[in-house]
Amino acid sequence: MVYSHDGRMYHIQVAKGEVGRYVILPGDPKRCALIARYFDDARQVADSREFVTYTGYLDGEMVSVTSTGIGGPSASIAMEELVEAGADTFVRVGTCGGMQLDVVGGDIVVATGAVRMEGTSKEYAPIEFPAVANLEVVNALAQSAKDLGLACHTGIVQCKDAFYGQHRPESMPVSYELLNKWNAYLKLGCLASEMESAALFTVASFLHVRCGSAFLVVANQERQKAGLNNPEVHDTDAAIRVGVGALRKLIAADQKS
Repeated sequence: MVYSHDGRMYHIQVAKGEVGRYVILPGDPKRCALIARYFDDARQVADSREFVTYTGYLDGEMVSVTSTGIGGPSASIAMEELVEAGADTFVRVGTCGGMQLDVVGGDIVVATGAVRMEGTSKEYAPIEFPAVANLEVVNALAQSAKDLGLACHTGIVQCKDAFYGQHRPESMPVSYELLNKWNAYLKLGCLASEMESAALFTVASFLHVRCGSAFLVVANQERQKAGLNNPEVHDTDAAIRVGVGALRKLIAADQKS
């Protein structure tokens, strides 16, 4: 692991002992303060590049939140350095675009696995290796959403590197590939599209740590194409509460065992 001169992790700028075992991973740095409000005695411990970190407590256990920016490369950097600093359980809380027609803006999607249509995971594992979430984290997220009375879907999500490759595929030089693969994922029941889980799940497998993901569905372009009502929702508080509730369940289970 590469360190800076003062013993802090090179990119995220935290030191060992400054982060908890349990970490929530949003993309947007601005969401860190919103998430930290659910912690006890939260304080900001680092702010470097896209990586903002707060640490506090849940049910007496030290927990943290670290933003990862957009996409797999920065997410994998954050996970690598957080593990080096002492973390071993991760909950990604973010946003996604729905794909199946019953996945509506405002719903929650909990990923059980991810399509590796991105580049980061390929530098960790051969393409035959699946990007799969940790079952304990998946169950905690799904139960947390249920406890909150939220509409929740569990299943496979698609991960990509190019946001506009999803939203303007016909304009891309490789439109034939993007459109054909998108249609294949729809037929296979892929629930939603996002940008980080494939990398995070693969890196977590390599590092032997736990990781799961929960997303707010912002909207669904397939519902729009079908002429169906397509609400657009940007308030991520429900997804945040799902993630915090899941951490509480994981903490309780770990303390019991």
